[in-house]
Amino acid sequence: MTYRPGNPGPSTASNSLRILEIVARFGTGTTAKEITDALQMPPATAYRMLNALVGDEYLARTSDLRGFALGHALSGLITAATPPTVPTAARILIEEFRSGNRFAVHLIMFRNASLRIADEDPDYPLQSPFEMPRYPHASAAGKLMLAELGHSASPLPGGPLMKLTQHTITDRGQLEEQLAEIRFKGEASEINELAQGSASLALPVRLSDGSVGAALCLSGPAERFTAICEHTEAARELTSRLAPFLF
Repeated sequence: MTYRPGNPGPSTASNSLRILEIVARFGTGTTAKEITDALQMPPATAYRMLNALVGDEYLARTSDLRGFALGHALSGLITAATPPTVPTAARILIEEFRSGNRFAVHLIMFRNASLRIADEDPDYPLQSPFEMPRYPHASAAGKLMLAELGHSASPLPGGPLMKLTQHTITDRGQLEEQLAEIRFKGEASEINELAQGSASLALPVRLSDGSVGAALCLSGPAERFTAICEHTEAARELTSRLAPFLF
């Protein structure tokens, strides 16, 4: 693992990552000299990159200012790269519930204002596993998360919202009205919004303080949405049983 001069763009990015790798390997208190020695990097280059990484909070200086530690800005990257952990007891409860109905049952976790697929129904896989995390305004689980976060913490882009189907809500005023209703009812739904022909009902899994940390989603054909909703109370009871194992 050595310093690689060359194209300024890729070189700066790749060598910044190498610095982070060294600090992660050596641990809190890693010094600039240890970094330059390990990477065979010119000190001036290392100091410039270290100052930039500290400024962006990917690194933090130790209290004695002699070394470096990983910064809190890395937490989002680490969370994104680490699959959610679902305890065996929770998986058993979900499997028991799946065996008693004819629709897909998925567990979606909320992490750093993003959706993470924690337990996907093996018999009825998600139809839009890539679109759901990217476009939370179009899915039941995403709307539940947006309703919980509120406007100030919303992960929605500043520009126009993506229209995935002709039924996707892209008007922000209309979406806000729906999120207010979700907060009142304690459940979210979508029909033909994420994918044409599908529908989903999302119920909150709450932490002990009442905040929402995950969604239990029941999904199926759009024309069967009424039948999906017949399982609402049983699903809500399951969320109460799941919460102690998940949080």
